[in-house]
Parts: sequence; structure tokens; C-alpha cells
Amino acid sequence: MSIAQNKKAGFDYTIEERFEAGLVLAGWEVKSIRAGQVHLKEAFVIVRGEELWLLNAHITPLATASKHVQPEPTRTRKLLLNAAEIRKLIGKVERAGYSLVPLDLHFTRGRIKLAFGLAKGKRQFEKRKAEQDKDWKRQQGRLLKQSKR
Repeated sequence: MSIAQNKKAGFDYTIEERFEAGLVLAGWEVKSIRAGQVHLKEAFVIVRGEELWLLNAHITPLATASKHVQPEPTRTRKLLLNAAEIRKLIGKVERAGYSLVPLDLHFTRGRIKLAFGLAKGKRQFEKRKAEQDKDWKRQQGRLLKQSKR
């Protein structure tokens, strides 16, 4: 079940591989995510040392969250992956033009997981071409629907 999606990622990047990772979260963050108070639009994943970190993911604190903790909505959160997967990703990210982009936040067996992709940035003409192809597919669907009537 999807909680939040980064719809802009598919437009700005060509996703080559998808990965799934757990997140290290505080209690108030889990409550806010379950309430749907999360945004991935400006988020990105970086490699620091031998670890992956999620930056700029905005989790809005709930008003009913505990008062003894000062919530920081855009704090850096650690991603949990196998060491072999992390080494594989580090090798691929170090190549020119590749980055790690969060795609969506979802539940897997009651746990909150982040799906992210190994992506290459699209250039402006590639974005226009993708938009034209999408419009053409939509037009084809309409034409086929009309011809069946």
C-alpha cells in the first residue's frame, strides 16, 4: 500500500533499477507517515561512507505527537540495506550521471519501506519526447475507443 509517491522522479529521470530499503524513524515520524503527512518531492538519497541517507524528505509532525521531543521535519534519515547491495549501489553511483532518487514510500508487512531508483537525469529534449509519446498513447486510446463504437 503506497503512502507517498514522487511523481516528479519519472519525469526528471530515467529509472534504470529499483531498490527497496527500510528507514530508521522516530516514533512521531511513524505516526505522521501513517497519517499521510509526508512529501518526497524534494527528497534525494546520498552515499556517505558505507551508508545510504535520505535527505529533504518532509515529514510534518502531528499536533498530538509527544511534547518532550523537538520534531525536525526534514532531518537526515538512514536507509537500511544489505552491505552487498550498498557496495553495488556505491559502484554505480560513482559513474557519471547516476543518482539515487526516492520513488515512493509504502508499507510492506506492516513496516514502512522506501522504494528508490538508480536514475540518470533526462535532458530537456528527452522530457519533451516523453511527453509527446504519452500524449500520442492517450490519443490512440481515444481513437480506438471511438472506432469500437
